Amino acid sequence: MVTRILLLGGTGDALKIARRLGSNDVYSLAGLGRIAEDLPCQVRVGGFGGADGLARNLAAERIGLIVDATHPYAAQISANAALAARLAGIQCWALRRAPWRPRPGDDWRFVSGWDALCIQLNPFARPFFTLGREPLSHLDTIPAHQYWTVRCLDAHPGNERARVIGARGPFTLEGEHALFEQCRFDVVISKNSGGAATEAKLDVARERGLPVLMLERPPLPDVDRTFDTTDALLAALETLRAENDARMIPPGSRRSEA
Repeated sequence: MVTRILLLGGTGDALKIARRLGSNDVYSLAGLGRIAEDLPCQVRVGGFGGADGLARNLAAERIGLIVDATHPYAAQISANAALAARLAGIQCWALRRAPWRPRPGDDWRFVSGWDALCIQLNPFARPFFTLGREPLSHLDTIPAHQYWTVRCLDAHPGNERARVIGARGPFTLEGEHALFEQCRFDVVISKNSGGAATEAKLDVARERGLPVLMLERPPLPDVDRTFDTTDALLAALETLRAENDARMIPPGSRRSEA
């Protein structure tokens, strides 16, 4: 039987993989952000109901391989994927994007969560948040001496002490220069997402001598195979597809070699 793939996504890397899937494969999204309309695979939007619900879906849909290409900070989804694969008796592969590493001139200060972040943030006046949606639930607690700029996928009205920018990467160095100059940031708050799409903010912070409060990555579960790059994962999927094609050829139909 041809292996049917369930791809868990929501990132640019996942979209690149989804464009190489087959018509019987499924690309699953939580529902945030835009959904591409030109994908060759099936698209599913919404949750599964935890690891047990995902395992039931894997069995019902006859999925033979789950590929976790979610964000490095989507720890709960990754944990559910690994457990569901074990429950269903199938393999789980994961794209584990390499984190950014500090360079000469960087002033990175690692923090482990929101409470620790607030303590580190207190001396600053004009922070630039690039953590996604999390700061939106704290807009009513902004200290009087601070004005926040929050960039995330969703549009949001903000308030008198915060501006919310709805935008999706990749972000250019020129665009980040202009934004930093306009908003006069004195600190950047970031997840260590890795990849090139959102790295320009770190280059500008380095050039301007600004500190970066870097949210530490959560632990992720062990899976059957991990890949550092999208290209490596795609190459493995191509090998799997070739093996599937070979199994589909009826016995005796191959030409014997002279």
